[in-house]
Amino acid sequence: MKLQIEAPAQLVDITRLPLNGIEETAEGGLRIGALVTNSAAAIDMRVRRRYPLLAQAILAGASTQLRNKATTGGNLLQRTRCAYFYEATKPCNKRVPGSGCAALEGINRMNAVLGVSDDCIAAHPSDMAVAMTTLDARVETITPEGSARTIPIDSFTGPPTIRRISKRC
Repeated sequence: MKLQIEAPAQLVDITRLPLNGIEETAEGGLRIGALVTNSAAAIDMRVRRRYPLLAQAILAGASTQLRNKATTGGNLLQRTRCAYFYEATKPCNKRVPGSGCAALEGINRMNAVLGVSDDCIAAHPSDMAVAMTTLDARVETITPEGSARTIPIDSFTGPPTIRRISKRC
């Protein structure tokens, strides 16, 4: 958005929702809210003891300043990144669905090795997502009406595809 490559029709502010805690689950795991900062998740003793891989991935993934502002939800919802996405003269299915993927035949050293698709080979930028995939984490989403849905993390981040945003988020 900063570079005017994308202009979403709508943004949703979730900062007033009660999603800033880490709590125990009945199965013995942890539920980390979407608004928990990466710093808070990485230093939580339950995360450090039970999921050291996750704590290490978070600490390795960004500077202290970024970890203090970045949230679990924001981290997992980052778009896959590729230099071609920012280069408006090159085709990019993420930017213009159906236009092609310049990275498939171009410079792609920094792109995904695993989890690629015919649409895109950009890597997911979240170290947290990689750790959570290894740990078989699940993402819980809740609709405005209150119904919950649980999604395996590898399906949530999944291989890059052409994302089509529906009007009902």
